[in-house]
Amino acid sequence: MGRLIEELDYRETPMGPLILRRRWVAAIDADVVEVILGEEHLMSSLFTVGEIELAVRGLAAAKGGSLRVLVGGLGLGYTARAALADPRVTSVDVVDALAPVIEWHKAGLVPLGESLGQQPRCHLKLGDFFGWFDRPRAAAERYDVVLLDIDHSPRALLNPEHARFYAVEGLQRMRDGIAGGGVFAMWSDEGPDPDFIAVLEAVFVNIRAEVVAFDNPLTDGASTCTIYICDRG
Repeated sequence: MGRLIEELDYRETPMGPLILRRRWVAAIDADVVEVILGEEHLMSSLFTVGEIELAVRGLAAAKGGSLRVLVGGLGLGYTARAALADPRVTSVDVVDALAPVIEWHKAGLVPLGESLGQQPRCHLKLGDFFGWFDRPRAAAERYDVVLLDIDHSPRALLNPEHARFYAVEGLQRMRDGIAGGGVFAMWSDEGPDPDFIAVLEAVFVNIRAEVVAFDNPLTDGASTCTIYICDRG
């Protein structure tokens, strides 16, 4: 065992201090890599099931081949890697608002190393996902699958400005950027939210809120997250 906590990088950002760190966890007798933004614990390599299932379940709902995928939120890269594992996927655009996160991947500081940056089907883009669809997109620019993992839930937001996206108008703008027959899927750290489901039903069809359970060695039990899956129609 090395140091209990090793800071791999520290950056000041408009959203607060951003830290990439490696921490030894006694419950598993191993190191994990974590992303911290201000007081928010964004992601840990200890818990990746939800991020992976977001891609697996979202893509399972998609029909056809030659799929163009948009991932909102890069994090440690597990959602993007899972999307790339689907042979039908021809391209994955990953949008993240924090430049250091993209730099960590290109420098190989994350557990996945440089794999995403070296993958020709994967394009890491600096930008604001929540404004990504403000400009109408031509048919050739539309995505077949949109996967979102940024905020903790539709209510627990990293930035209050994100709230506009989770309303009917914001979701409609995104829907217009999804190809016919396409899919929107979103991760949430909370259980199914009936009020948010009602908003989704005003925009999409065939809404599913799937609860995903996974082992939690910190509690010696199970934890859950929710994957919302919606068809564009």
